[in-house]
Amino acid sequence: MKYALILGDGMADEPIESLGNRTPLEYASTPMMDELAAKGEIGIVHTIPKGMKPGSDTANLSVLGYDPKRFYSGRSPLEALSIGVPMKDTDISYRVNIVTLDGAEPFEAKTIIDHSSDEICTEDSAVLLKAVLETFDDPRFQFYAGTSYRHCMIWDKGEAVELQQPHDHLGEVIGPYLPGEPFLSMMKKSYEVLKDHPLNQERIRKGLNPANCFWFWGAGRKPLLESFEKKFGKKGVMISAVDLLKGIGVGSGMTVVKVEGATGGLNTNYEGKAEAAVNALLRDGYDFAYVHVEAPDEMGHQGSVEKKIRSIEYLDQRVIRIVKEALDASGEDYRILVLPDHPTPIRVRTHTADPVPYLLYDSADPQQHEWKYNEREAALSGNDAGEGPAMMPKLLQI
Repeated sequence: MKYALILGDGMADEPIESLGNRTPLEYASTPMMDELAAKGEIGIVHTIPKGMKPGSDTANLSVLGYDPKRFYSGRSPLEALSIGVPMKDTDISYRVNIVTLDGAEPFEAKTIIDHSSDEICTEDSAVLLKAVLETFDDPRFQFYAGTSYRHCMIWDKGEAVELQQPHDHLGEVIGPYLPGEPFLSMMKKSYEVLKDHPLNQERIRKGLNPANCFWFWGAGRKPLLESFEKKFGKKGVMISAVDLLKGIGVGSGMTVVKVEGATGGLNTNYEGKAEAAVNALLRDGYDFAYVHVEAPDEMGHQGSVEKKIRSIEYLDQRVIRIVKEALDASGEDYRILVLPDHPTPIRVRTHTADPVPYLLYDSADPQQHEWKYNEREAALSGNDAGEGPAMMPKLLQI
């Protein structure tokens, strides 16, 4: 038996009036997901533990079978694992976004326009990071380039300070959400360096948002996860463009597969991810593949209904269909689980803790239903899988 978990990050949403009070998932053309729903099981699952923030960190740990209340030590340390950052037990890791702020003065009066600087490419983001670091001279702080707008800072013998997530405050004046020292000085200095940087001037000429300020958040200590193979008895691979998921893969002892052209954005290499999963399962002897697609979440943060619908349709046809057809052709029995980690509603442009719809299909035990896969029908099904960590045993039948 082979197992695939295909996760559309932030795919769940709320009914939208312009879509006839349907959600993007309900409105999108998803023939592959609907076919699997009609032959499988749909329902809801609660991926965010009560009292915890609805982040992709806690939610993906939960879906992978790790109780966040036990295993979560902060978002940035998981990302640090992904990019090979050496962490001591006394280190504190922080996520560093390069965000877009408007030009209002003073600094506290600026508005955060974009948490991802128009999904800036990794190469350009690294150039801007380097430009800022040339002006920093405090040896307590070490910076490491990540993917796209996402970078990492290690604070030697530092403090884990709870700071605001930038995607929670898009379109808002930043003053009430600014941190104290030492973060504020570094933010202000980064803005002074980046606001007139030639690369940002070129981005503005192209109609792109400038990547003009650091934003710190996601603090935590070195994580300690159990081996996925020892925990579940399955040899697994992690396929994702984002450092968070790669870090979870590294921390849990899974093989992390790098896919060329996988960006975490709308135009990521969907087919490459699907083919990586197929190769891992059918060629390389793995039992389990976790395929993470970030695009629906990013489109939710952008507040783009049209792009979120498109990202869901891409997931359906360019990932799920390819994986299913390859597994069918192989003659192997398999089980596929499809779900979001959390909702990222267009209305709020950030994460919520509402339960999410799941779809579970077993090629060896096809059912006959009239269900389609979306939030409304999943809730009407009457199937409630409970807390997120229960989904992995459910998929693996253990």
